Amino acid sequence: MKKVLLTLLVLILSVSAVFAQGAAEASGADDGGLIRVGIINNDPNESGYRTANDADLKRVFNEENGYDASFSYSLRNDEQIAAAQLFIQDGVDYLLLSAAGTAGWDSVLQDAYDAGIYVILFDRTVDADPSLYVAEVVSDTNLQGQTAVDWLASQNLDEYNIIHIQGVMGSSAQIGRTTALDEMVANNDNWNLVTQQTAEWNAETAQQITQAVIDSGEPFNVIYAENDDMARGAVAALDRANISHGVDGDVIIMGFDCNKWALEELLAGRWNYDGQANPFQADTIDGIIRNLENGVEPESKTIYLVEQGFDATTITQEDVDKYGI
Repeated sequence: MKKVLLTLLVLILSVSAVFAQGAAEASGADDGGLIRVGIINNDPNESGYRTANDADLKRVFNEENGYDASFSYSLRNDEQIAAAQLFIQDGVDYLLLSAAGTAGWDSVLQDAYDAGIYVILFDRTVDADPSLYVAEVVSDTNLQGQTAVDWLASQNLDEYNIIHIQGVMGSSAQIGRTTALDEMVANNDNWNLVTQQTAEWNAETAQQITQAVIDSGEPFNVIYAENDDMARGAVAALDRANISHGVDGDVIIMGFDCNKWALEELLAGRWNYDGQANPFQADTIDGIIRNLENGVEPESKTIYLVEQGFDATTITQEDVDKYGI
């Protein structure tokens, strides 16, 4: 009889343990209290900026800092949206998003909202109801573009014949860096677009675009490239054709992102201008999440990163060391 009772007790304890484990898994207790985060970003190989951005996120969002973080990468909106849907189904606590394109996010963000998942945008904005995300930690890309165009206007050229090489069309970075230039061209007869094409952040495509203009024989004196890699590709075409560029050169070179190697090009006088795009957003996002965990909402929906533009005639080695990524 005692053996029977002992056997029954063991069975009861075993079943109780199974139910306890299931309850812990359902409540997330088995993760040791980690905050579950799904992070959707552009391809880290897209640019030096993106590589630095991804490394910064991984520096903060890891188990050592109290996070169970999963990462997904794509340069396509549809693939990013599919990844967001999977993260929502998986029941993450927070969804961090750097959108490939601004459009098409309403439905999936609504799903996240309905599931009680906080959405925080970083680096890129989206065209969606702001009530569907708790905050956006972003660059003011319109200000980036305006600052760059104002600098170019300050060069007081008699005529501006511009090769404009754009990033991925529809991304907030492309829109912001394009808008100010388009407005200046529309409002000034001596500002002309020799060509305006997307290289989708790619150096080789930018080189091909520039080479095609060189081959056409159409005059140009400005290359306005919407990231450093595309500026580098354009310069490769100039070098191949023995066309001078940079300070005292025939062609003004403009880029964005402030990769360290790009700022070194400015310091050497081979480029003229580089607009900063700050990739270090993780600490700010971490602060928002910590506050939310304590029931404190962000004071502002939009948090702009501090950024500036650099001129080859005034940049210093200290600037390169401090701001180069």
